[in-house]
Amino acid sequence: MIKIKTSEEIELMRESALIVSKTLGMLAAEIKPGVTSLQLDKLAEAFIRDHGAIPGFLGLYNFPNSLCMSPNAQVVHGIPNDTPLVDGDIISIDCGALKNDFYGDHAYTFEVGEVSSETKKLLQVTKESLYIGIKEFKLGNRVGDVGYAIQKYTEDHGYGVVRELVGHGLGRKMHEDPEMPNYGKRGRGKKFINGMVVAIEPMTNLGTHRIKQLKDGWTILTADGKPSAHFEHDVALVDGKPELLSTFQYIYEALGIKSDEEVAFRKEKFQA
Repeated sequence: MIKIKTSEEIELMRESALIVSKTLGMLAAEIKPGVTSLQLDKLAEAFIRDHGAIPGFLGLYNFPNSLCMSPNAQVVHGIPNDTPLVDGDIISIDCGALKNDFYGDHAYTFEVGEVSSETKKLLQVTKESLYIGIKEFKLGNRVGDVGYAIQKYTEDHGYGVVRELVGHGLGRKMHEDPEMPNYGKRGRGKKFINGMVVAIEPMTNLGTHRIKQLKDGWTILTADGKPSAHFEHDVALVDGKPELLSTFQYIYEALGIKSDEEVAFRKEKFQA
């Protein structure tokens, strides 16, 4: 059942989402060759707690860490470890925070040092597909409209769209209705209603859309060993239009990137 949020609840969710955004921004400055994902995980846990929240993933479904850290051919749900990052890697960081009984949950795929042009293009297209999907999260549309838009854009670029893993509703639970696939048909699925909050998160592979799971029970890999990209935002449906609760602007400030990609989805100018 879809749980509709009041305007007050949406503002509480914005607080949780922005803690995640600030955590990812802090991590952006720390990601470099030689750093381990376990070091980054410890930094994130301390940062989240220092901001009055609880790491949303730690212990959730018995996950052992605060961050899902998925480098290169890992799609999602990678477990932090002591393996140093190297120049040319990419790493998807998925982060959650719980504050005021509501979750924030979003993700960004980072470049480590100098990344190949082929991989850089995968990241660019996947992130663009996120905003293309968000545009379709509006009153009167349905789940399939978002999935179709993401799928068409990424497949038109020759990439594989992961089928088994999807976005989701968000609220007092990390995963609520509706499921938000990154593929689908227009006009299909549940209809969007004001007050809905969802996590939209395209997961796109350089090669095949097929995946496999490691014996750790968590880590998801591309079946062909080619890189995968993952970007995620928390979005509320307010007055018939999508409104971002999360932001990548803290990441961009840390990395010296200028972007206006979020302007259309904000009720006011972003303030650092």
